[in-house]
Formats: sequence, structure tokens, C-alpha cells
Amino acid sequence: MITLKSAREIEVLRRANVIVAEILEELKKKVAPGVTTLELDSLAEELTYKKKALPAFKGYQMAGRVYPGSLCVSVNDEIVHGIPGERALKDGDVVGLDFGVIYEGFYGDSAFTVGVGQVSEEAARLMRVTEQSLYRGIEQLVEGKRLGDLSSVVQKTVEEAGFSVVRAFVGHGIGKRLHEDPPVPNYGEPDRGLRIREGMVLAIEPMVNAGGWDVKMKEDGWTAVTADGSLSAHFEHSVAITKNGPYVLSKL
Repeated sequence: MITLKSAREIEVLRRANVIVAEILEELKKKVAPGVTTLELDSLAEELTYKKKALPAFKGYQMAGRVYPGSLCVSVNDEIVHGIPGERALKDGDVVGLDFGVIYEGFYGDSAFTVGVGQVSEEAARLMRVTEQSLYRGIEQLVEGKRLGDLSSVVQKTVEEAGFSVVRAFVGHGIGKRLHEDPPVPNYGEPDRGLRIREGMVLAIEPMVNAGGWDVKMKEDGWTAVTADGSLSAHFEHSVAITKNGPYVLSKL
């Protein structure tokens, strides 16, 4: 069931997402060769508590598994849900940081991918196109349009650049729960699917591979990787649909 949010609820969601955005900005400054993914996780958790919020991902349960970190850190061929650990970042890596908090009973959720030191031109272009597809999709979030309009624009942007859209994972509604209806695919046909309505709040998150869109799961049961070993990028914003159009809650 889709829960439409009031103006007051959207403002609380905005505050939750600003906390996420501020913490992600601090993490971006910390990304460098030699830094471990666990160090990034620890910093994210420390900053969350300082801001009187709770980490949204830590302890999250899915299919009987419990996520152990506060931050998802996905490196190179890892698409999403990479578990923080002792892995040290290296020059040329691309690292996706996906983070969420709970604040006053509402969730914030956002993600970006950043290069470590000097990255290849392919990696830079992959990140650029993925972020571009996110914003082109967000432009479709106006009342009366359909979710397929967003999905098709994301897919077209990605595929025209020679990359592929991951299909195993999609965006989602967000509010008092981290994952709410409706699911928001990053591929599809225009003028299909659910009508966009004022009061919807959606987490839009293209996941894009440099190679094919097939996915494999690591033995940890969480980390999704590209089946062909190609690089992957992930960008995400939580967005409210208002009478004036899309309101990006997780952008500073």
C-alpha cells in the first residue's frame, strides 16, 4: 500500500535526509587510498549519533540475515550492499557509499559513487552517466506522469552511453519504513505503471554496470556483484512529489 505524506511529514523526512547528505559529504572527504571500508562505516555511525539519529541499515533483516554495518560500501564490481571490513581502498577504485538514518521516526536514504585518487576514463564516465540518469529520472516525478516515464528515461540514458541497468534491484517508497511501496524500477516503458501523485516520497536509485546487467551474490548473502566482473556505479536520492514538482530531500 502506498502511503501519501503530509507537508509536515515531508519536512521531517527532509531533516532525516539532510542528516544523511551531511554525513555522506563527510565520508566523501575521507575516501582515499589506504582507508578501510570499516573506517568509513565507523565514521558514519559516530556522526549519526552526534546528530541525534540512528543508523537505518545496522541490524536490518532480510531473508533471515542481519546486516552488520551502518554503511553499505561497494567497491569496483560490487553493485550494492557491500559489507564494511578491513579492505583498504586503492588508487583507481570506485566506491559506492549507500547510507540511511532514522530521525524522529522517519527514514533518510541516499547514495553516491566516488573515485579513489585517479580513476580510469571508463570509470569516470560510468559515474557521470549514472548520476545523470538519476537526475533525468527525477525530472519525471511530476503529478500525472507514470513511474514508467521515470524508468524509461533512466534506462535510455544509461543504454545510449553503452552501459546497462541492473534489474535485480530497484528503488522504493520511503517514510516510516525504509522500504515502502511502490517499487521503482530503473528500466521500463514510458506511460506505463503507477500514476505519480502529490505526497509520494520515493528513493530513486539507478545501479549501472559498465558491462552486462547480470548479478551474482557473494557468500555473505548481502553483497551483489556484476556477473562479468565489470565496474558498477550507484547514485540515489530520496524525493518528495509536491504540487510544484519533485523536491529532492537528500540534496544539500
